[in-house]
Amino acid sequence: MAADDKIQMWNPNTGRPDVKIDREKFDAVRKAILKALPRKGSTMPFKELPLATELNLPDGQIPGGGSVMWYVTTVKLHMEHEGELERVAGETPQVVRRVK
Repeated sequence: MAADDKIQMWNPNTGRPDVKIDREKFDAVRKAILKALPRKGSTMPFKELPLATELNLPDGQIPGGGSVMWYVTTVKLHMEHEGELERVAGETPQVVRRVK
């Protein structure tokens, strides 16, 4: 796999780079998360996001395999860092909202 087939994840909590994941997996999970939160302002409790994402993945799986929960968490954090998603302040347990 070429280096450009990986994408650097970022963690908004630390402001630092995190792991690198396959671009195909990132694209599939990001797209599925955006389908789960279809409009700007759409909200969802984080605990519901993995199942909602899984339902929007091709064949209900991460391309090439892997834990849906791990990839949803990793990609969600990256999307927060990029300003696509945000945590709704004051909500416990965590609720996420689509920003863009």
